[in-house]
Amino acid sequence: MPRHRLTDEQWALIKDLFPLPKRMGRPPSDPRDMIDGILWILNTGAQWRDLPPDFGPRSTVWDHFDRWNHDGTLQAVLDRLRDDVEIDEELWCVDGTTVRAAKCAAGGGKGGIRRSPTITRWGAVAAV
Repeated sequence: MPRHRLTDEQWALIKDLFPLPKRMGRPPSDPRDMIDGILWILNTGAQWRDLPPDFGPRSTVWDHFDRWNHDGTLQAVLDRLRDDVEIDEELWCVDGTTVRAAKCAAGGGKGGIRRSPTITRWGAVAAV
């Protein structure tokens, strides 16, 4: 699982974004584990219930994700990590994958317009 965790150099870039723990009260969850859990979910595309227990309780990781997403902490983390990586401006990726959809996906239906024989018959009689 190390490939889904931050390296020590990456953690050194962002650790000052998280407040120091308070002196009293319940000890807080380790922010590095929380960030690693959030990045694991974002990298794998898995559901929150599939989060490995190594990152802590999934509800705790979700709560941190929700809070940090709303207060801008997560955006600051991603900006700092993105600034550390050099992106080649000449590299452009174009996805040429096509997926053919069924005819009914456009709303046309499978076999044309269905007509009820009774409604069609009575409608024709009423129109005469």
